[in-house]
Amino acid sequence: MKKVFLVLAVSLCLGFIKIQLVDDSFGSGENWSEYLGGADRNHYSKLDQINLENVKNLKVAWEYATPDSGQMQVNPLIVDGVLFGVTSSVQAFAIDAGTGKEIWRFGDPLKNWASTSRGVAYWQNGNDKRILYTAGPNLWALDATTGKPISTFGNGGKVDLHTGLPESAKDKFIISNTPGTIFENLIYMPVRLSEDADAAPGDIRAFDVISGKLVWTFHTIPYPGEKGYETFPKDAYKNEYVGAANNWSGMAVDKSRGILYVPTGSAAYDFYGGNRPGKNLFSNCLLALDARTGKLKWHYQFVHHDIWDRDLPAPPNLITLNKYGKKIDAVAQVTKQGYVFVFDRVTGKSLFPINAIPVPKSKLKGEVTWPTQPVPTLPKPYARESYKLTEKDISPYAQNRDELVKAFRTYKKGLFDPPSEEGTIIFPGYDGGAEWGGSAVDPNGVIYINANEMAWIQTMRPTQNTSGMPLGERTYRNYCQNCHQPDLEGNVESGYPSLVNIGKKHDNAALLNFINSGKGMMPGFGFIKPEEKQALIAFLKNEEKKEVQSKDSQMSQKAGVAYKMTGYNKFLDNRGLPAIGPPWGTLNAIDLNSGKQLWRIPLGNEPILQKEGITGTGTENYGGPVITKTGLLFIAATKDASLRAFEAKTGKLVWEHALPAAAFATPSMYSKNGKQYLVIACGGTKLGTPKGNKYVAFALE
Repeated sequence: MKKVFLVLAVSLCLGFIKIQLVDDSFGSGENWSEYLGGADRNHYSKLDQINLENVKNLKVAWEYATPDSGQMQVNPLIVDGVLFGVTSSVQAFAIDAGTGKEIWRFGDPLKNWASTSRGVAYWQNGNDKRILYTAGPNLWALDATTGKPISTFGNGGKVDLHTGLPESAKDKFIISNTPGTIFENLIYMPVRLSEDADAAPGDIRAFDVISGKLVWTFHTIPYPGEKGYETFPKDAYKNEYVGAANNWSGMAVDKSRGILYVPTGSAAYDFYGGNRPGKNLFSNCLLALDARTGKLKWHYQFVHHDIWDRDLPAPPNLITLNKYGKKIDAVAQVTKQGYVFVFDRVTGKSLFPINAIPVPKSKLKGEVTWPTQPVPTLPKPYARESYKLTEKDISPYAQNRDELVKAFRTYKKGLFDPPSEEGTIIFPGYDGGAEWGGSAVDPNGVIYINANEMAWIQTMRPTQNTSGMPLGERTYRNYCQNCHQPDLEGNVESGYPSLVNIGKKHDNAALLNFINSGKGMMPGFGFIKPEEKQALIAFLKNEEKKEVQSKDSQMSQKAGVAYKMTGYNKFLDNRGLPAIGPPWGTLNAIDLNSGKQLWRIPLGNEPILQKEGITGTGTENYGGPVITKTGLLFIAATKDASLRAFEAKTGKLVWEHALPAAAFATPSMYSKNGKQYLVIACGGTKLGTPKGNKYVAFALE
């Protein structure tokens, strides 16, 4: 029988006493009731039925086919035998966690939000059980038992995520890919915003789980009188030309201390900061906030004046380490650069020395790079770094290797080399190092990180004056060409599809929906004027009249963004494989007590080379691992559509199973009726893999 304790939470600063019922089965291993396994975000399961000896006997226990297909990044929750997840078209659902039988599903099947979701949040107070999740710009509260909206929450069951932002941001793009973090009766929402000059501000906000009302806001672009205000131009907070510095990857919370840990991203525009000189607090920071009030306790900035898109890509891990002969509660933050930073959870003091590395000056007009950037002495990087690359690192499997060597010689590749017109190698790339899947940590303080080692080429050009172009072409140049290229050909290998002939594949209504709501990882552009949307559709369908429209200059020019990046371009060979040699994806184990790396292995096999008998290359990977009490590490994440189990102590592969589609998601582990399960969402799509639509659960025979 479950025990229910009465927890008395006294908040002196708010001046009231709050009584809440808490189910102690959370964290016991039976449930996986919070994103990534718990508020500590450690991906850890206490269950011990599956172990090193019997893992080879794992078989498919059930499958659940969603009504749609496409990328699913979901880490599902399991509470009291019910699994809560999200489909690729962002419909929330509940199924029986022992059979996969659907209980309810919520969402408009005709309204495909065309974004990605990493799951839902769960809150319970007695019989009041709620699922909180986002679709488009709205945070919904659903009855966990029926799937119906809770009418007393917000406006008929939903809250617009623009709530609390300044008036200048009311029509700007905002969604949330990552579940909110819950503490007591508050939910803190990660948000995804534009990375261009049109970005909304990335304010951290807490909403009341019961009413949906905004409770507090922390300004990541500080207002006058607030700490950090002097690190931006004096009017940056008005959101007229600077935005973002948002949390999009999720948060962690120390429930015993009431401290919320928030990793933030870069200020926008991401790749040029001539219009935002200074350190730019609180972008690229780990913030320790009072969870009840939003008051800043301490912060650490990982990149000063970011112009490389070095967002903090995953929630931090809350851990306890043996250091200086005593136990220290710590917080560890992984980064895209391949570094792990470790701090005292209460004071913010680093547990390993950090060096301030001199950084080259930018040659771009108006850009002023910050003179130094922080690099930890320990742990050593878990990914190769650009400044250590040589011509010998060009892939031995490239058929056009000589051509790649010649190109390699022309690129800048130093540590924190600034963006340039010549081209700068970003390695690890824009997608890490570490990515949004996050890292697993065991109780001994060993962190397990899956990492990417893909090189991207960052090339800058002076911002175009598009005022003399037809409106549709001008709109395309302003908002679309960075990803889809000036010729509309896109870059499929980099994840950006061609738009050539898109007007023949989709009608005007579908194109308008893509523009308004986005698709996949493409943000929506609902904020642009109706006439711009219609002109853009005409341009894409090759129906735009060629009369010159000469109204507004582009937003970037207004915002003082003198240079724009030419596009998100991976450094690839002529077969679409990475130009830098393998490993292209790795799995790493690091002892955070000492900072020593324990082992490092390639993760996954490149399918093209595997057909040629070449294995062990590793692949780009998205989605994190799960670690168990019995010393097993489970992870999918790779483009070769496999789920693998490794011995956590050594990195030895002990089990592998082919999935119905690649699983770019983090598994969940739970128990029902005495049986231990591992479940993962298999949606494919990313990295050019075939689409899928299944959640697959495994258990012992």
